[in-house]
Amino acid sequence: MELFGIAVQNLYLSILIIAGIASVLYVLLSDLAEGIGESSPFLDPAVILAFITFTSAAAYILELLTSMNSWGILAIAAGVAVVLDFLLYFFVLAPLRSAEVSLAYTDESLTGLVGKVIVPIPSDGFGEILLETVNGNLAKRAAGYENEAIEYGKEVLLIEVENGTFLVKEYEPFRFK
Repeated sequence: MELFGIAVQNLYLSILIIAGIASVLYVLLSDLAEGIGESSPFLDPAVILAFITFTSAAAYILELLTSMNSWGILAIAAGVAVVLDFLLYFFVLAPLRSAEVSLAYTDESLTGLVGKVIVPIPSDGFGEILLETVNGNLAKRAAGYENEAIEYGKEVLLIEVENGTFLVKEYEPFRFK
């Protein structure tokens, strides 16, 4: 079958190539069009481009492999594209949008961690502890939770934070007897 003087297979292949290039460009330049898909998930350019790509790819393959009517092939390809687009949106795009991409932390989020004393903590004074986190190593000001002295190299448990100072207690791991 021909449409506009072009074989349908060639038309599907051309649409597939153009939609593929547009998808790659959208991925690279998506920050420029950030708010377009906010009103409805069906108006999201990534979803629309994926639908066009899936439809043209499925139709091209069906045109090559079957001898069905071109309108039937287009209907089947659109159905396949709807299913693949649904799966793409709900299992890839929606979780990516809700994922947090921050490496930021708060002092309160560090409570409960175990650190190591790198500057001895005197009674009624301040020392320094080293924390190993997923964000890297952090050195923080510390004081004894009950104003006790803690020696260099001891492991400490972060109990709470007051005015940027970590209140720590010497760490005693639980052991079964």
